[in-house]
Amino acid sequence: MTVNTNIQLGRSDVDPNLLLEVENLTVSFPTDDGVVSAVRGVSYQLRRGEAMGIVGESGSGKSVSSLAVMGLLPKSARVTGSIRFEGESLLGKSDNQYAEIRGKKIAMIFQDPLTSLNPVYTVGTQIAEAVLAHNDISKRAARDRAIELLKSVGIPHPDQRVDNYPHEMSGGMRQRVVIAIAMANDPDVIIADEPTTALDVTVQAQVLEALEAARAETGAALVLITHDLGVIAGHADRICVMYAGKMVEMGSIDDIFYRPRMPYALGLLGSLPRLDSSRKQRLTPITGAPPSLVNLPAGCPFTPRCPLAQDVCEEKEPVLTVTDDPAHLAACHFHDKLVGVDAAQLFGTTSADPDPIDSVDQEVTQ
Repeated sequence: MTVNTNIQLGRSDVDPNLLLEVENLTVSFPTDDGVVSAVRGVSYQLRRGEAMGIVGESGSGKSVSSLAVMGLLPKSARVTGSIRFEGESLLGKSDNQYAEIRGKKIAMIFQDPLTSLNPVYTVGTQIAEAVLAHNDISKRAARDRAIELLKSVGIPHPDQRVDNYPHEMSGGMRQRVVIAIAMANDPDVIIADEPTTALDVTVQAQVLEALEAARAETGAALVLITHDLGVIAGHADRICVMYAGKMVEMGSIDDIFYRPRMPYALGLLGSLPRLDSSRKQRLTPITGAPPSLVNLPAGCPFTPRCPLAQDVCEEKEPVLTVTDDPAHLAACHFHDKLVGVDAAQLFGTTSADPDPIDSVDQEVTQ
């Protein structure tokens, strides 16, 4: 059964816990080669205290959709659809109106802390600046708040580190400073865009702990953007999978990790190392590359990489459809064929197979 996602997702006037509602969001950029359709009809909701993960390969539209929420897209971007925060529309607001919301109501943590921090100011000055922007307090009180925030994100000796410049800190410490800035005004929503990409595993864990501490202290809802499903697993309540600018699967952690119903999501899982698998078991990569978002052809964008692809996939792009669980949606014409199928079964099929769908069915029944 195909659902109207607007009805499925609900409305802000009937849910007092609904903070952020994105509905049919599209973002495109005109270029010399054609129109780049970076985001195509994205819809989702975020409620108070909830942690939602958005996952997908680079270029899938994850960051662009969040920059649209923050009002940080370049003027050349063409944005349509609806973005509402606490029932109030954000699209069309001026920079001055957005300035009242950014940092105070909605905060964002960017991927590279070096581009977020000013190298000529101490980290304490930059945290205090975020506090002073939305609070009528003294500079001394803002500095004390900066020290308190540095301590809350796990930076040792915060009373000394507050006077450090960004280059005097490690990458992990700089990212924790950015988290401290994000939580400075107790926002309702924190958007974290690939916050651990450039960090090693140990530091990555420390930064994620700092992010959890920020959520615990502020009570903020979280949008965690990443290409790493391992990061999502322990820090989100539900997952939205994006491909070629669209949401292609939405569901709970258990739905996506144990019952994926879209070949792309299943492929992402197959390329993820697992501690409970054999050391000799090889990963199952998704062959091919994401499509160009310039003048996308008709049909499902994943068709060239999908073992299940049939003629209908080239002719008609699937919409999000309810699977066995009403809260689990997948955009695939053959999502019912993926019940009980793992990545090795699906992507391990060869071009010599007469019918990939029949091959998958046979493997499942054996």
